[in-house]
Amino acid sequence: MERTYRVVVAKPGLDGHDRGAKVIARALRDGGFEVVYTGLHQTPEQIVQAVVQEDADALGLSLLSGAHLVLVPKVIELLKSHDRDDVLILVGGIIPEADIAVLQSQGVSRVFTPGSALGEISSWLELALDEREHAS
Repeated sequence: MERTYRVVVAKPGLDGHDRGAKVIARALRDGGFEVVYTGLHQTPEQIVQAVVQEDADALGLSLLSGAHLVLVPKVIELLKSHDRDDVLILVGGIIPEADIAVLQSQGVSRVFTPGSALGEISSWLELALDEREHAS
């Protein structure tokens, strides 16, 4: 890892299940990342405010509610309006295969579905952020 990267992990919307988000947050922390978990029931505005305040390098959004095609684009739009479109966005949760390409076309860097290995997520994020560091 080029430096200690800061990641915000958030649960947008009304989804009340956060075990997966907490497991990911812990795995990233154990992988050397600085992690900020925002908690349940966050609005897109609250999530973007956390990203801005924490000066995050990446944002992990965990969605199980089926609202990913509404909430994720709103978060991306708000990040752009706050001049934070440099934030690497990853999404995890129950995402239908057909929606993955849609999310990626909107600016999501990677989508992880159930069964993704924790080490794979951490390794991918480290590599993606290191590559971005070298490009700057």
